[in-house]
Formats: sequence, C-alpha cells, structure tokens
Amino acid sequence: MENFYKDKRVLITGHTGFKGAWLAKILLNWGANVVGVALPPHTSPNLFESLNLDKENIKNYFIDVRSPSQVKEVVETEKPEIVFHLAAQAIVRDSYDDPFNTHSTNILGTLNVLQAIKDVGSVKAVVVITTDKVYENKEWLYPYREVDALGGHDPYSASKAAADIVANSYIRSFFSADNFGQKHNTLVAIARAGNVIGGGDWGNDRLVPDMIRAIFERRETVIIRNPQAIRPWQHVLEPLRGYLMLGQKLYNGNKDLSGAWNFGPNEDSFVCVETLVKAGLSILNKGSYQVIEDISNKHEANLLKLDINKAGNILQWRPQWQFADSLKATFEWYDQFYANDNLINNFTNKQIKEYFKIN
Repeated sequence: MENFYKDKRVLITGHTGFKGAWLAKILLNWGANVVGVALPPHTSPNLFESLNLDKENIKNYFIDVRSPSQVKEVVETEKPEIVFHLAAQAIVRDSYDDPFNTHSTNILGTLNVLQAIKDVGSVKAVVVITTDKVYENKEWLYPYREVDALGGHDPYSASKAAADIVANSYIRSFFSADNFGQKHNTLVAIARAGNVIGGGDWGNDRLVPDMIRAIFERRETVIIRNPQAIRPWQHVLEPLRGYLMLGQKLYNGNKDLSGAWNFGPNEDSFVCVETLVKAGLSILNKGSYQVIEDISNKHEANLLKLDINKAGNILQWRPQWQFADSLKATFEWYDQFYANDNLINNFTNKQIKEYFKIN
C-alpha cells in the first residue's frame, strides 16, 4: 500500500480528530498528497498539533462539513482521487446533551460529502466511516454481520445509522457496482469499526483519555462508571489498515467491494472496562482507580460484537495485534508523550513502521 498511495490525491474529512490524524500521518509518510477538511482541533493537547500536522505539507480546509457549498468547493478545487470520510460528532454521551449537532454533523455531513463527490466526478474511491454502533444492538453474544438490521438507542448511534443509510442510498442510486464504468467511475464502501484506542486521543468521555488525564495531568484516581461493560477494543492502526485496503482496491476498480464492512478485534480483545484499566495501570506502573456508580441515566451498551469474517475472507484483512499488543502500544505512546512530547513524532512514526512492517 505504501507504493500505491504515493502521489495519490487523498481527501480526509475529520483529519484533525484522533483517527483522522493517524490516517493523515500514515499517508504523509507514504508520500500521498493529503487534503484535509475539518473543524480546528477541539482539545488541548491534540494529536493533530502534537504530530505537527498543522505544519506538514497538508492542504488544510477548516470548514464545517454541514456546509454543502464549502464542501463542494474543496472537492472541485482539489479534485481528490480517494476520499476517507471520518468527520463526525463521535461522543455518545455528548449526543444526549446536543442531539441536533450530532444528527446534523453526522447525517448532513455525510450527505454533503457524497453529493460533492457525485457532482464533481474526480473521485474513484470513497470510504465512509461509520461505527459498530449502527446495529440494532440486542446485547447478545451473537456477533453482528454487515447484513443485520441497523438501529440506534442513543442520538449518536441513531445519527451514524442514518449516515450509514444515506451512504448506502448513494451507492444504490448513483454509485452502483452494476453501472460502474458506464454511468459513473466511483466506488463507495462503508466501514464499521468498534472501540478504538491508541496514543493521541484526548476526547471527552472516553475511557483511555480519561485515564491519561487523571494520571498524568491531574494526578488523581481514575474514575470508572461501568466496570463490567464489555467493549471490542482495538488499536487505531487496525481499522485504518482496513480503510486503506478498501481505498486501494476500490480505486483499482474492484466493484465487488462496494458496500458495508466490519472491522473489529480478535476475540481476546472483548474485555470489560475494569480489565482494561487494571492492565493499563500495570503498563504505566502508576495510578489507581475507583468505581463510582453512573447516575447520569445516559444509556450506553454493555455488549456489542462484530463478525469480521467478510473482511477476512474477501479483503484478506485480519487484526494483527492481540489485546495486550494494542494496550502496550497505546500506553507506551502516552508515557513517551508526557516524558518528552518533542520526540512523539518520531515515536509515532516508529509505531506505524512496526505495525505495517515497513523497513
């Protein structure tokens, strides 16, 4: 993939966010011409500035994806060949406080990006990133497949399920595999991934960032609300590799890959919150935690599993790291950052090279 992405024109929406910044860094390392569309980073510190992406050779457009004219202007000006759409309001608990912003960003943002791609016609491959929370979650042990029903208990999940439906409607109406090469030259995939961890996430109401702030910044006890809630933890590089594989294969005209894809972890990575906290504190060799009952009445699922057989059998994508590997890479990144943040760019490049096995 490193050779493939060299000199490709790639647009990333949400490149100032956690996953978007990692993706931008990978593509820059591989020699891609990266264009970013996003709001400015909303936390301090943040990965975008920590990796000096604000000073890298990225064309930054700090605009709101809810503006159809601004999104279209970027696509018309830059004429990207590949688009990764990650821009979103991604915090479940925040969606209860501001459901309108959550729905408008996640639904209208997706609609505007896809419509601009349709109107301009330069894009060959599109990967729309949603979430594993798009499924109608019955909290059973059965892992959800790409063909299972979509739903959404909370505003965030509902907005991402709706965005998923919007993307699928554009595939059927304007970017169908049957009409590829005749009525259009664009292939679109939808990527659904689980709980992502990794260095550089300082988002609110996320377990690992909350741990990091408590330990390194406030020197306080880590507070956890739902210790027995089971999550599908995976390192950020795992789904990003899946997105990049999809982008390459769609660009090369593999129309059978159009549609939805699950990217989840191995079975050993489905662990409860308390287990992750204990393991993280052990890696850092510092900190303590306390369980305090959640009285907010903001529903969050206790169990959700993804079936990743489609990605394994067809795309040849499988998780490369076990749970212990993902945790080690995550907490070592933060340890390095708070020891000497001037070296974090090199440390991040080292983790990327080790993961992708690039010499």
